Amino acid sequence: MKLLVTGASGQLGRQLQRAAAGHSLVAFDHRTLDITVLAQVRDALRAHQPDVVINAAAYNQVDRAESEPDAAFAANALGPRNLALAAAEVSAAIVHVSSDYVFNGRKGSPYHEFDTPDPLSVYGHSKLAGERAVQLANPRHYVVRTAWVYEPHGHGFAHTMCRLAASQREVRVVDDQFGSPTSAEDLAHGILRLIGSQAYGIYHLAGGGAPASWREFAACLFEALQVDCVAVPAASAEFPRPAARPAYAALTSRQDPRIQLPDWRDGVARFAAAVRS
Repeated sequence: MKLLVTGASGQLGRQLQRAAAGHSLVAFDHRTLDITVLAQVRDALRAHQPDVVINAAAYNQVDRAESEPDAAFAANALGPRNLALAAAEVSAAIVHVSSDYVFNGRKGSPYHEFDTPDPLSVYGHSKLAGERAVQLANPRHYVVRTAWVYEPHGHGFAHTMCRLAASQREVRVVDDQFGSPTSAEDLAHGILRLIGSQAYGIYHLAGGGAPASWREFAACLFEALQVDCVAVPAASAEFPRPAARPAYAALTSRQDPRIQLPDWRDGVARFAAAVRS
């Protein structure tokens, strides 16, 4: 199978390239393909004729999106629309990676694929717009919602916790927002299993097991790292942000169990082993 991956320099893009052994793969980052320019996207797909396009490119600055809505919608809605259109023109399927932020977090239990989205933020609205654009532009679509993605060579929450734990005996961490920590490695393998199914639709691919708060995520990481640091519970109100976060946006799946991801704690253990090596 020939794969074309966008967002190649991001956390998921890097892991997709590692996981895709046995496939023919061409990968683009934002410097080599601007997905917001339809002509560029069409030229790339016509040149490479992929079987499946995997869009791992995104505008992920959740707070900045509140003041940069045009940039968020360009990357998260217009770009995916362009990829889906161009993929359909070369008879390719498309995988579009979306987010738990399409939900409002008020359900009180994990969200499945058939729950109704209701975003709270500009970022969430832009991700939902991208989902809908892809669905309209290409019937051969996989919309993959995921959450709290991390990997050893990336950046973000897990790396911030590693840095703080190296110099502090305790770290205050939000304990009233719950989600599904997701290893980018596990997500990449899940996507590759998914495209083998040819069962198009919306899928939730996120770390399995019981939902976690950010504090529980940090505590599990500190334990795996074997560091003398305590994750102390804190309220979201202690860390005000421009963008509203869903308080309980854990993801679960009612789709094919064969594509579901391992327990999130397994991913944390592998992450810790990688950063310690």
